[in-house]
Amino acid sequence: MTKRAQQRRLGWSLFGLTVALVLVMLWLSAGREETFDTVLYGLLTLSLSGAGALIVTRHPGNAIGWIFLALGVSGGFWESAEGWGYLAAERDLPGGAIGEWIILWSWIVDFAGWALVFLLFPDGRLLSRRWRPWLGVLAMGVLLALPGQALDAGLGSEFTSGSNPVAVEGLPTQLLLTAGLTLMLATLVTGVVCLVVRFRRGGTVERQQLKWMALAASLLVVTGLAALFLWYDSILVRVAVALALNALPIGAGIAIFKYRLYDIDVVINRTLVYGALTAMLAATYLAVVLVLQLALNPLTEESGLAVAGSTLAVAALFRPARARIQALVDRRFYRRRYDAVRTLESFGAHLRDEVELDSLSAELRTVVADTMQPAHVSLWLRRVQP
Repeated sequence: MTKRAQQRRLGWSLFGLTVALVLVMLWLSAGREETFDTVLYGLLTLSLSGAGALIVTRHPGNAIGWIFLALGVSGGFWESAEGWGYLAAERDLPGGAIGEWIILWSWIVDFAGWALVFLLFPDGRLLSRRWRPWLGVLAMGVLLALPGQALDAGLGSEFTSGSNPVAVEGLPTQLLLTAGLTLMLATLVTGVVCLVVRFRRGGTVERQQLKWMALAASLLVVTGLAALFLWYDSILVRVAVALALNALPIGAGIAIFKYRLYDIDVVINRTLVYGALTAMLAATYLAVVLVLQLALNPLTEESGLAVAGSTLAVAALFRPARARIQALVDRRFYRRRYDAVRTLESFGAHLRDEVELDSLSAELRTVVADTMQPAHVSLWLRRVQP
């Protein structure tokens, strides 16, 4: 068996292990924690491991695939340990405190894994040797943050027993955690800067790959900001956050594995248009409802008329608002395409009125040069015998 085949087998074996751990987690956690959390963590773990296995299948030398597989297996283990903590506390079984303790600090390892992904994406290698010291910074941050979180005596409320079983009294855990997280956050920010540098220096293929990751990260940032205010009030926000979290490994997997199958520029364009359209229509709906309720309050106490009027107003605004937003997005972010469309529209209008063949030939060559930007343009006309 070749080394490449062995790596593929190992990748899918780790994916199978992740599936088994998720099944154990579901069995241990079902009915003992909130259903949404169980489903979210299970799907995220499977997304990470599945994307990692696919990347390893096609590009076994890319470290991103192996990092995703490691995050998937570790995530399944963390969640299974937490599930055992719930079960042990419920049935007075041994080892429950260890499960609660593992999940207490596991997020630090996940944070470090994602910081490493941003540093290495998309080819699994650092941009240059100058970026290598940041690996040491990340490792130092983990070494400081782990004991700062895991050995903190002040986190007793996280345990069923009311105290951390491995706490070390007198250890400056808060200082260690703060210092470690500062180093890890600095590495994550450096990873984002590295992606920007890659985008500016990279060719067409690498830029397309980076756009997939940028889109997924942008969705997570937007939904995360909404979750800061509406996490406990809106199930839609929680579902959006769950989808955005899963979009990170899926987007990275598509970028590395099958990026040529999809036009990321179209995806980004539609996301910008419909995201802005949804926000504008929602704000318009709420504003119209409020105005109509204030106006109709002296006449009727029911709000049904205001809601109906607002719905009709939003429906009437949909098409013109979409056209305006689409034009704005194209003009701001896709200027070349926007100019090309305007040029073709102008040529079409001119074509209806022009009958002089030489003038049309010159106009056609100009339009092709402006829209397609070829190295050379020539026009051949077939002479028709009368």
